[in-house]
Amino acid sequence: MNLNPLADRVVVKPAAAEEVTKSGLIIPDSAKEKPQQGEIVAVGPGRVSDDGKLITPQVSVGDTVLYGKYSGTEVTVDGDELLIMRESDIFAIVGAKKKK
Repeated sequence: MNLNPLADRVVVKPAAAEEVTKSGLIIPDSAKEKPQQGEIVAVGPGRVSDDGKLITPQVSVGDTVLYGKYSGTEVTVDGDELLIMRESDIFAIVGAKKKK
């Protein structure tokens, strides 16, 4: 993939939507909800603060993240459905160790 996000933007590959409920019922395409979890596939260099310093992103490629239901812009690159969003649209990193 040749997609390099600018500033504090990240590219996320959304997780697949649930196709079967826990009880075994098959969910039709019309009833599937958009996933709110995905994997970071590209990260921009960061944003520039008001005093001119570069603030590096807290996420990195390979992180699994949670984001808002309507976050980001949907794009298709090389047949892959991706989301481009600002780092601030990400709520949490799944399985991240707390930094001291």
